[in-house]
Amino acid sequence: MTAYKTLITIDDPSQVILADVPFQKGQRVRIVMLSEEDERDFIGERFRNLFKETQSQPEVADITDDEILAEIAAHRRGE
Repeated sequence: MTAYKTLITIDDPSQVILADVPFQKGQRVRIVMLSEEDERDFIGERFRNLFKETQSQPEVADITDDEILAEIAAHRRGE
């Protein structure tokens, strides 16, 4: 599946023109439109839910700040 994302400003709410899209003539595509505010809210909500779900895992509750810092340092060293 090819995904294409662009930002446009609506000049006429009864007509939206997309130009230079990476699809072929006759190809069927699905169009989903979100306002920038809605997209940020949607993504933010998904992350908040993911964080809550992750933090509710019993094995996560036992992780210390020192272990987190050590993991970050190891990642930065490429380990």
